[in-house]
Amino acid sequence: MEREKRKSEVAVVGAAFMDLQVFTVNRTLLDVPSFPAQKMLWSVGGDAINEATVLTRLGHETRLVSCIGRDLVGGMVLEHCRKNGIDVSCLREDPEKNTSINIGLIGEDAERTFITNRSGSIWTIGPEDMDVHGIDGVKVLSFASIFNTPLLTEAFMIPLFEKARAQGTVICADVVSPKNGETLESIRGALRYVDYFFPNLEEARRLTGKEDWDEIADTFLEMGVGTVVLKTGKAGCLLKSWQERHQVSAYPSAKCIDTTGAGDNFAAGFISALLEGCSPRECAVFANCVASIAVEAIGATEGLRSRAQADERRRAYGN
Repeated sequence: MEREKRKSEVAVVGAAFMDLQVFTVNRTLLDVPSFPAQKMLWSVGGDAINEATVLTRLGHETRLVSCIGRDLVGGMVLEHCRKNGIDVSCLREDPEKNTSINIGLIGEDAERTFITNRSGSIWTIGPEDMDVHGIDGVKVLSFASIFNTPLLTEAFMIPLFEKARAQGTVICADVVSPKNGETLESIRGALRYVDYFFPNLEEARRLTGKEDWDEIADTFLEMGVGTVVLKTGKAGCLLKSWQERHQVSAYPSAKCIDTTGAGDNFAAGFISALLEGCSPRECAVFANCVASIAVEAIGATEGLRSRAQADERRRAYGN
């Protein structure tokens, strides 16, 4: 389907699908014939669409570069993008694909487990499904999660990042736990192009084999990453480059009920502040504020509804 391409500040590359959130559950779920969950709701899922949604709500023209099936769930994704003003000119529809559905089982401690569909689009999207012209002319390229779409390997990332670098685009990337046994060596070549890298602490420990926060960050810096922004959960984040180091505390009084999408909201908040010319530390502070709003609602994009929310939370955070 041909769609008009708008001038966008950011291109977000990665997965777009739907989550069915189930709240709350516990370990007796499979031991009973019927389990009365407190709440069940549909929300968009996938790192790329989560980031794109939050970025648009923060006031930035954002283009989603992804692929969905031409099916009922894909239609839900498109309707969400329309309502939120996301540029879908580079969101491809493939009638041979099934748009992924993830079932999010959310516990009373706000942590969650996802049931995923191995035949869904997140597992079947390949380089041929991605419109690389979607990054043309943008200020920031966000590769929303390395390893989340397993067929988008380093062989896809490196030419994309080279194209971005040639046009002066800032490159950001996030990462999730490998699905097919990939290791840090699987992405070493791609990481040298990344200006800002957003791993969370658990994922980074698995990838590097290190426990110490600074040693983890240094591992990525030695591979060529410009700035590492290590997400450390309730502790906030560690921002480190060869020029500076900041340990930035989380917003102190968030009422956490669901951590789904917190990292995607963090990345979107950081990129938003980056686009507005903020210092790296200020970007990290704003990212923590946006993430703190996200965890106060069920679903990855249900918390942050407007820029005003984020600005109010930033003022409350202080210096």
